[in-house]
Amino acid sequence: MKELSKHGEIGLAAARAGMDRKTGRKYRDAGKLPSQLKQPRTWRTREDPFGDAWEELAARLKDAPELEAKTLFEDLLSRAPGRFSPGQLRTLQRRIREWRALQGPHKEVFFAQEHRPGEAMQTDFTWASELFEHMLCHSVLPYSNWQSATVCRSESYAALRRGFQTAVFRLGHVPEWHQTDNSTGATHDLPSGKRDFNTTYRRLMEHFSVKPRTIEPGEKEQNGDVESLNGALKRRLAQHLALRGNRDFESVETYEAWLWEVCTKANGLRAERVAKELEVMRPVAVQRLPEHSEQDVLVTGWSTIRVSHNTYSVPSRLIGETVRVRLHEDRLDVFYAQRHQLTIERLQGRNGHRINYRHVIWSLVKKPRAFAQYRYREDLFPSLVFRRTYDSLLERNPARDADLEYLRVLHLAASTMESEVSTALELLLADDGVACADQVKALVSPARAEVPELAAPAVDLSGYDALLDASEEVAS
Repeated sequence: MKELSKHGEIGLAAARAGMDRKTGRKYRDAGKLPSQLKQPRTWRTREDPFGDAWEELAARLKDAPELEAKTLFEDLLSRAPGRFSPGQLRTLQRRIREWRALQGPHKEVFFAQEHRPGEAMQTDFTWASELFEHMLCHSVLPYSNWQSATVCRSESYAALRRGFQTAVFRLGHVPEWHQTDNSTGATHDLPSGKRDFNTTYRRLMEHFSVKPRTIEPGEKEQNGDVESLNGALKRRLAQHLALRGNRDFESVETYEAWLWEVCTKANGLRAERVAKELEVMRPVAVQRLPEHSEQDVLVTGWSTIRVSHNTYSVPSRLIGETVRVRLHEDRLDVFYAQRHQLTIERLQGRNGHRINYRHVIWSLVKKPRAFAQYRYREDLFPSLVFRRTYDSLLERNPARDADLEYLRVLHLAASTMESEVSTALELLLADDGVACADQVKALVSPARAEVPELAAPAVDLSGYDALLDASEEVAS
């Protein structure tokens, strides 16, 4: 049509467009482009393989709209072998998709929300395993998408408290509302089947004068801003790790500081909207709450304490005493008479146990028969090499003797250095195995230094006599 408008020659215009003269004349006479002449097809190009069965399929879909095409197709294959081929599944899927769009049930509609500056902060937990197995407590302001993240191990109240406080003090302001999902860190079940806020979480919100609210159970889209930014944050971290050039961090604290640097760079791109949020938010006017809780616990005769449904060992000298335990999100600090005694890595879940063999070995070597039925016996194998050592002792000794010899090995590790004992065990296992604790002791215990025999030197006192003679001459 463009060529035809230049010179009006249909033959020349058709040749330059790469089509027959008659085809060109058809388009000229119609006055429309080829795409405008195309009409939607209203007929089938092949026979519908599900024509006879469709009435039954539609009835079943009407009764149970959740049925999937693959389920219905497998049912057809089982009831009418040889009538349909596996390649016709896609045809049935298209047919059912059309039915759902034309006659199916109403679908849930999601409504876009308009966020107001400074109204709420959303907090959520997400797994992040780029470097090590851990979670992030992620807090977001929906209006500006300002974000803060802290490292944690679980969706506990301690992790939620630390994440929220860190976000608030980094921002320097508090929102009107704090919104979470229905995690156990913030809520608990009621006899009515509903959920209510935990007392500790309510106190946290009251301390900062913030109103708590949750999303409806199972409606995670109500926390959509932080949910969507969870993925964006993890992608950003992966990019910055690649930009950093290595994934080595000295400690979790170093990694968390780097994490905040990444968030700060992202927040810098949102400065204008963040400023609008800060204009209407209240400045933080309270002190930061301690990021631990305290319990007074009695040390049992087993040299253990029971804290938050888990069992931990402590030095046996504390048996019968009451110790104060500070529960952090990742550890327990044990105090007695206001003096720090030890720090223990905190267990997750319930009914776990962490027994340090150094706390019980001194009594266990005196009562070796207790080892066989000891409730926490598996904790007395600090590493795989110690487990292999015990197996080697069992192969070469009766069970009771093997138990005693292994306890002597543990006693040696507690008395000296576990790393040196472990190295000695590896050497013995690589050679001919371990038959007794004396073999290990011979490799670990330093050889007694021999006192060298030195000949007593002859003492020449003539120099002192000469000095005395000279003094007498001067005096005279």
